[in-house]
Amino acid sequence: MKTYSISEVAKELNLTVYTLRYYDKEGLMPFVERTPSGTRLFKESDIGALKVIECLKATGMPIKEIKNFIDWCSDGDSTLQKRYDMFIERKALVEAQMEELKKTIELIEHKCSYYKTALDAGTEDIHKKDKIEISVTN
Repeated sequence: MKTYSISEVAKELNLTVYTLRYYDKEGLMPFVERTPSGTRLFKESDIGALKVIECLKATGMPIKEIKNFIDWCSDGDSTLQKRYDMFIERKALVEAQMEELKKTIELIEHKCSYYKTALDAGTEDIHKKDKIEISVTN
């Protein structure tokens, strides 16, 4: 079975070695084996688990909650419902974030069009009714 060094895994996942050591210190990688001298040996399945950790982190999940998930995985089938519920909650959260981002991109697209039209006309006055007035008083 092929194993990977911490630097190979860091490169593969676009992380730093420091980040992987931090994850290990926080208990997110109890599955990673070590040599007698303490060198971490990563397997393909470990890389897959780290991809899940990175996915959860990208949703904004705190390290403490990711640790709970890792612990549940170690506990086996008795925690299947907890793990399922956690991913359902994460999915809803990400969908809500996507809706917010969709609204944000729509506003940005509108402003791009607004300023492109103003640039083409050589003046923002073409949008008098939409113009945001910002008065500066000293």
